Amino acid sequence: MRLTGISGNIACAMKQIFAPWRMEYIVSKKPEGCVFCDLPRAGVSEETLVLFKGERAFVIMNRYPYVSGHLMVVPYRHLEHVLLLDPEEWAEMNRLVVSCVQALKAVYQPHGFNIGMNVGQAAGAGIHEHIHTHIIPRWTGDNNLVPVMTETRVIPESLEETWRKLIPEFRKEKKEEKKQES
Repeated sequence: MRLTGISGNIACAMKQIFAPWRMEYIVSKKPEGCVFCDLPRAGVSEETLVLFKGERAFVIMNRYPYVSGHLMVVPYRHLEHVLLLDPEEWAEMNRLVVSCVQALKAVYQPHGFNIGMNVGQAAGAGIHEHIHTHIIPRWTGDNNLVPVMTETRVIPESLEETWRKLIPEFRKEKKEEKKQES
């Protein structure tokens, strides 16, 4: 065991966790344009990870999640700041955040949630050009020794399996919307 890093004041030895699916992302050509603009045009599917399309915003799974079930609510308009949202977009995004929480509670029974936006690159936004709200389910004890000591997260479920578990909840949402319109 060799010392390879320092986490806080605690020296830690780097361990290996194999994640061969990450190589596809590392070596792939990054798409031109904005994924948040392009993916919803392709529709709700396991391939796009889009779970629900509303009138002004949509729900998508995070392709590089912090934990299983990490969702995002994204406006269709390409906006880089929350102050540019119109009231209808803001209202629908907040309604979809509630729908995400309900779906995640039904499927995963988390003990809590982290919900928020990183507005701007300096705030840590990975895609700072197109705002989005993160909905991250949390469980007591999920921040165990692995991420604390090795700065590595273990995602216990494939994206495909997570999508298959969550899509029925969002199909219910779509049916309820259509009933209210009638």
